[in-house]
Amino acid sequence: MELFNTDFAGRSVHSQSHHWCTPPQYVAAVKRVFGGEIELDPCSNQESVVNAKCEFALPETDGLAQEWNFPSIYVNPPYGADRARGTTIRDWLAKCASSRTEYGAQVIALVPVATNTSHWKKYVFGSADAVCFLYDTRLRFLVNGSTDNKGAPMACAMIYWGDNFLAFETVFSVFGAVVSLASLKKARQNTRQKQKPKEMFLFDFNSLKPQTRRSAAG
Repeated sequence: MELFNTDFAGRSVHSQSHHWCTPPQYVAAVKRVFGGEIELDPCSNQESVVNAKCEFALPETDGLAQEWNFPSIYVNPPYGADRARGTTIRDWLAKCASSRTEYGAQVIALVPVATNTSHWKKYVFGSADAVCFLYDTRLRFLVNGSTDNKGAPMACAMIYWGDNFLAFETVFSVFGAVVSLASLKKARQNTRQKQKPKEMFLFDFNSLKPQTRRSAAG
């Protein structure tokens, strides 16, 4: 995660480091959910302790511009807006959701709790499978190799897109309140299915025009 003189939810956030990395205990927890290793970290940096098998890191590689066709993905995205690329955390959450839908990836993302935002409503509620609202409301990210800092200025959560809710709940119930989003996801799927039949009645009425029949020669 990157925070540097940026604005998030009305807060001005300042840090002497561009990189606020995931604390080791949460990295270990993510790996347990995934069965031991993380295949992709799409927003890595030199100070990260995630050590995924494949890592995308700026400035060499823009993780959002790459395909996330990997079995297990961990995302600790930039929380502020990337003005140079015109992207925000919304783009990262959209990529998490689409990677689950397109490739069947298991994805976990560490993001700020912002339940009133459009990106949570679209890409978390009704799309993700579970969320862990972390008890550690002043999450101490790994900054310059140390967690000895004041902590994040916002509450954070782990979002899960995947089919192993039991593993996610078992591991992360130690760190926070784990909530299944299965009912919300099912409700959205049902809504989409109800909308589809309407498309079946969209046809070309010109096809109903009577055809001119030529009379046989007498």
